[in-house]
Amino acid sequence: MLRALILILSVAVLALGAPAGAATSFRSDRILVESRGQGPDVILIPGLASTSDLWRRTADRLDDRYRVHLVTVRGFGAIPAGANAQGAISAPAAAEIRRYITQNRLERPALIGHSLGGQIALRVAADGRGGIGRVMVVDASPFFPSLVRSDVRSQDIEPLARIAYSTLLLLGDEVLADQARSLGAELGGASDVVFGALGWQGGDRRVLAQGLYEVMTADLRRRLADITAPVTVVYGWSANEMNPRAQVDALFRAGYRNLRAPARFERIEGAEHMVMVDQPVRFQAALERFLTPQG
Repeated sequence: MLRALILILSVAVLALGAPAGAATSFRSDRILVESRGQGPDVILIPGLASTSDLWRRTADRLDDRYRVHLVTVRGFGAIPAGANAQGAISAPAAAEIRRYITQNRLERPALIGHSLGGQIALRVAADGRGGIGRVMVVDASPFFPSLVRSDVRSQDIEPLARIAYSTLLLLGDEVLADQARSLGAELGGASDVVFGALGWQGGDRRVLAQGLYEVMTADLRRRLADITAPVTVVYGWSANEMNPRAQVDALFRAGYRNLRAPARFERIEGAEHMVMVDQPVRFQAALERFLTPQG
């Protein structure tokens, strides 16, 4: 999704010049949470148009040592939209994750979020402050358009985001899938992953449209100073200078410079946006380093 999004954003910038296993009685009209395993708490948050299925392989590798909490935002996949049928998506989802943490008395959980889920994790950490143990964002930026050009502003992108919202709302997510497939070699095959069973799972049109709008316009860079937990940023990278992924190092680092303490950056060579799917072994190694206490 990130590469397709960057292609969309680049045009704009240039023009500018609960399945079984739930452990608690937690109920929410915004999110579903399934928990399993025993040990330190790890919360896994999927991205736009993805459900907790995105994280199942990761959870399978963790639940013998950790208590894993798999989040699904209502309206993604086959899950009914609930309260997400109106209003914002990310901020209310983050508030519900904080409520889940409080209600279940989770002790300084680790947050791991992919793409839009990474932004949600940043919101939870900024609002939760000392109640969060550590944060990993996977191929997520506090302001996604800054991965195209560092000086672009939210108001520069907002008109394009409105168009994307209306297009998805009126025509559905299959139109986006068709457009991505038509890019063919330009996407390097990423569309098959993004829009396949392991990535883009579709969902309620309104929720998808609002989520896409928020991915394109939300700027959380000022919120980074509120985060007290250590942050690890994992992202796909390529040694091929012809691949846009070869240029993202400095852009990711610039995006997170407002953190109180410098982030730890882990680039995963050979991965695109779906890092945990594209390079599962390398991603798992980065995850183990993230979860292992330092010092």
